Amino acid sequence: MSNHTIGKVILAGAGPGDPDLITLKALKYIQTADVILTDRLVSPELIENYASKDALIIYVGKQCSKGLHTPQKDINNLLVEFAIQGKLVLRLKGGDASLFSNILDELEILNTHKIPYEIIPGISAAFGAAAYSGIPLTARNYAKGLRLLTLCDLKTVAENQWNDWATTDDTLVFYMSGQRLQTLVDRFLEKGINTEKGLAVIQQATTPDQKTQVFSFTDIQQKQLPKFDYVPTLIIVGHVVNLHESFNWINEKNSSNSYFDNHKSIIFYAS
Repeated sequence: MSNHTIGKVILAGAGPGDPDLITLKALKYIQTADVILTDRLVSPELIENYASKDALIIYVGKQCSKGLHTPQKDINNLLVEFAIQGKLVLRLKGGDASLFSNILDELEILNTHKIPYEIIPGISAAFGAAAYSGIPLTARNYAKGLRLLTLCDLKTVAENQWNDWATTDDTLVFYMSGQRLQTLVDRFLEKGINTEKGLAVIQQATTPDQKTQVFSFTDIQQKQLPKFDYVPTLIIVGHVVNLHESFNWINEKNSSNSYFDNHKSIIFYAS
């Protein structure tokens, strides 16, 4: 490979959903990229409104609840394939590019092939969801810190970890854990969580279809949680959740739409 033939890969966060929350730098690369490999949790409007008409748009999203999965090896191979052709390749990820993503696999393959790259941060779902539901994550006198977590693999959560989570004064934000919600609640109650703490379930955060539901652990002790549709779901646990009622500024609509399943501009799906 000659250096002059090698392109570049941009690993960028597209923000939590609202297309206006993307950074100017990431937007510039959407407009100029030759190839865009886009995740599922990227606003369809960003691709439709800003991508070059000559760009190749490749959907590499994952939706494990429906058995839809683009193998990471395939994504890695596409990054290398197009970069070697001299293309400007944009790897567009939902939220922040480095948080709960497979960016490490992609960085390693790019280093192996000596392909230049750039990492552009984005607003993560935790910060978008909290802002759009009026929950200041580290409000003074309500939280001492913030932890970003996942229950994607319950087998890796030790008993002492549940004890720590249940008793901490930190705000806890759980990604990719919607299907574990009942388990989370049951374990926290079992471990003696302060029942004055609140629990917020925020779905499709920052999109027109955002839905926020807030519960106290006192209420949860007395009645079961409702059923939730499996759409992108963020769970916030802590005293700060109790601020939602005072500071919620979004008028949510009762929508059953799936905002992220509306990618009209995709012209190729990775197999």
